[in-house]
Amino acid sequence: MAELVPPRTFQGGILIVGSMAIIGLIDNLIPIIAKEASLWQFHTFRSFLGIPILILIILARGRRIMPLQPRLLIIRSAMLSSSMLLYFGTLALMPIAEAGTGLFASPIFVLIFSVIFFGIRIGIWRIAAVIAGFGGVLLVLKPDIFNLEFMILLPFLTAILYSGGQLMTRHYCSQEDTFVVLLMFYLVIGICGLIGILVFTIWPSPVHWQQQMPFFTTGWSSLTWNFLLWTTIQSLGSLVAVAGLIRGYQIGDPTYLGVFEYSFLLFAGFWGWVFWKHIPDFLAITGMMTIILSGTAIMLRSKGSRSI
Repeated sequence: MAELVPPRTFQGGILIVGSMAIIGLIDNLIPIIAKEASLWQFHTFRSFLGIPILILIILARGRRIMPLQPRLLIIRSAMLSSSMLLYFGTLALMPIAEAGTGLFASPIFVLIFSVIFFGIRIGIWRIAAVIAGFGGVLLVLKPDIFNLEFMILLPFLTAILYSGGQLMTRHYCSQEDTFVVLLMFYLVIGICGLIGILVFTIWPSPVHWQQQMPFFTTGWSSLTWNFLLWTTIQSLGSLVAVAGLIRGYQIGDPTYLGVFEYSFLLFAGFWGWVFWKHIPDFLAITGMMTIILSGTAIMLRSKGSRSI
């Protein structure tokens, strides 16, 4: 007999959908930011803005800044930081359709890792729904499978790292304060940004690298008002969205919640239409409907995280 998704998992799903609505908006700013500075400056400046805000929030709530399990939280933050660096970097290397195809395979990796490392037995309806959701992603993004290059593998590495980080959030960091978890993420990715700036400034990359992928392979460049404005907006939005994602994965089952992240496509498509007047074609609309139906199927027909 099918059972409904546990209430806290449903609440986690609502948090993730809200977070995806914000991310769908602020991800449309990345092409603008990429014209103004490097990936490393972007993440360094974003952390520079976010860390003081997070510290003030933690102290105002009377919580301790030191995490309960620092080592595990650093590993978790390193995995997600690596995934985000790869994701944003590939956005400047290839069309967002190709970059997003790998990233939105993450729920499938969540399922695989849950079975391998945590002994979770996945129900047939959940498997079918996730596969259908991934098929919907392909319809929306329409990658050219006949002209794939090595770079297309990078988004899949992004998905693997992202999935591992989310599973660690649920299984090892669920008792951590949400804002402490977010603070550690901002610290780690900010350090990565500083390292990237130093490396590419002191040892400049080959000229043809800078021409082909300047966002990823350049160090320090003069800051512009456009960079400061759009990065500030993106940073504050990201702060709220990532906090929602962390809390969602803390309170719910990640093998359910991964599908809710597909809602990003709906919001990204909406804001793409608002800003750039892009109207999804028939295949894209069909894919979006498939994603929605797959999420509904998981909510109504799943049998629990340890069912067959």
